[in-house]
Amino acid sequence: MADFQGYIILFLVWLISTILLRVLFKTRKSPLPPSPTAFPIIDHLHLLGPIPHQALHKLTKRFGPLIYIFLGSVPCIVVSSPEIAKEVLKTQESSFSNRPQIAAIDYSTYGSQDFAFAPYGPYWKFIKKLCMSELLGGRTLDLLHPVRRDEVQRFIELLSKKARAGEAIDVGGELIRVTNNVISRMLMSERCCENEDEAGEIRKLVQEITEHAGKFKLSDFIWFCKNLDLQGFRKRLEHVRDSYDSMMERVIREHQEARRKKKESGDGSDVVKDLLDILLDISEDESSEIKLTQENIKAFVLVI
Repeated sequence: MADFQGYIILFLVWLISTILLRVLFKTRKSPLPPSPTAFPIIDHLHLLGPIPHQALHKLTKRFGPLIYIFLGSVPCIVVSSPEIAKEVLKTQESSFSNRPQIAAIDYSTYGSQDFAFAPYGPYWKFIKKLCMSELLGGRTLDLLHPVRRDEVQRFIELLSKKARAGEAIDVGGELIRVTNNVISRMLMSERCCENEDEAGEIRKLVQEITEHAGKFKLSDFIWFCKNLDLQGFRKRLEHVRDSYDSMMERVIREHQEARRKKKESGDGSDVVKDLLDILLDISEDESSEIKLTQENIKAFVLVI
């Protein structure tokens, strides 16, 4: 028992000493915007409150349109003026283009290998160019127009059938179903709502990943908690990511097999490719500016 208490005392001494040293030796290389009074360890996290954007608005009314705060160990600049926002987002874009490093998102997207949260650099620029010219360009969207038309036609036929039978229908729910099927068919040529069990599984996976990404995690903001799973999120997130990974491995494997058969038979040259086929084409292109891996593809599909 005495040994345990000794370890606790040593840990507290180390923690307090480290915090004091960080405060004493924190130097400012250039003048910074005004900053509210901070608490040790949490810094300005206590100022956010239950509705962060309203709390930040109150701070800007007190300290001005440009504020410097620390969310735990994460330095942030709060901008509430259109003129300063233009300076930050346009004139100084290269200095502020990186995405926030959030543990749940980083893990879910295979180390931020997607497009939305990839670090600003050559890979992000390549994926952005890929989206504009190949995946979401006008030519691809035009080629996939029959998919959207077919799903809308199915929806209209369903409404007509229900109307003739005098049956009630959840229009909002059916519109969500149409949207999900359009996205799924454009992405990987599968109707996600064809099989209700599988559709429910997909919706649940996406919902759980989104929820995990939006939850407050100490490890994202408190520096000495970075490698500690104090809230137990990591284990739950691993289960969700593993389920998604298994599903995408199956879809990619089926696509690769279908592509192999078409190549061997010489058939399918005029078949419209879905977005997953386009990504697989790029991953197999030896002359591509950046080599896409399966993890890149799975991460990209996740954020779509």
